[in-house]
Amino acid sequence: MVDTAPRARWRARLRSQRTLLLLSAPAVVYFLVFHYAALVGNVIAFKDYVPYQGVWESPWIGFDHFSAMFSDESFWQAAWNTVAIAGLQIVFFFPLPIALAMLLHSLAHGAVRKVVQSVVYLPHFISWVIVVALFQQVLGSTGMLNGLLGDAGMHTVDVMADPGAFKPLMVAEIIWKDCGWGTIIFLAALSQVNEQLYEASAIDGAGPWRRFWHVTLPALRPIIILLLIMRLGDILTVGFEQILLQRDAVGPEAGEVLDTFVYWQGVMGADWGYAAAAGLFKGVIGALLVYAANKIAHSMGEQGVYK
Repeated sequence: MVDTAPRARWRARLRSQRTLLLLSAPAVVYFLVFHYAALVGNVIAFKDYVPYQGVWESPWIGFDHFSAMFSDESFWQAAWNTVAIAGLQIVFFFPLPIALAMLLHSLAHGAVRKVVQSVVYLPHFISWVIVVALFQQVLGSTGMLNGLLGDAGMHTVDVMADPGAFKPLMVAEIIWKDCGWGTIIFLAALSQVNEQLYEASAIDGAGPWRRFWHVTLPALRPIIILLLIMRLGDILTVGFEQILLQRDAVGPEAGEVLDTFVYWQGVMGADWGYAAAAGLFKGVIGALLVYAANKIAHSMGEQGVYK
């Protein structure tokens, strides 16, 4: 006789969670259609794709696109710019939300904390078009900085059009825009720390630094490692809209990254197969980085992204 108890329990669980399932259904459909089903389109990286022939009727050319890509100096320049900007973001941007979260968490007055949180969250909701325009008004050739330098009789500088300043400028913009938003997860983790641990460590003579090292950091370490692994997987994505808006001001040699490279080759140049090969290369590297970082997290005793 077939045991129907597990099936009955499964149906009962579905009925009890039907509201949550319905709420999550649009997100599930979105990821299935635009992320997983779209992966099939990567096949054009191995084809001489012609739109009017379609994906399956276009002729196979094997790894010709990859051979051309690896011998293309502009591709390697875009890859280097991407890695450089991503490295600067990890070094200078990634720790700042942690520090800001600890600073906000230490504010004793709840009303002050809420006001500061609201202020630092707001830039996240401003579009990149507005953010770039604001920086242009401050650091551009006719911006406030050059106005002050000119009034003082000093040499003016157009930071927004300086290729050497482009990469630090990208990091400064994302710090201003998203640093406050990045504190949300860390504030949630800090709110779960038992205050009695701080009190006990203070009674035992632990100073602020030792309380941070032995109480705060262990509470944040799983979240830090998880977000760092996810950031490594997304390391070759450094902000398409942000960089596309400013690429022309400094030129492709300084401002081209892999995302804009794919855009110009595929969308603007209609070389769809070549652009797909570059995008596929980027995705494979990101997956390998996630796998390696997850293995390292397991070796450190952390859960990581998956087991």
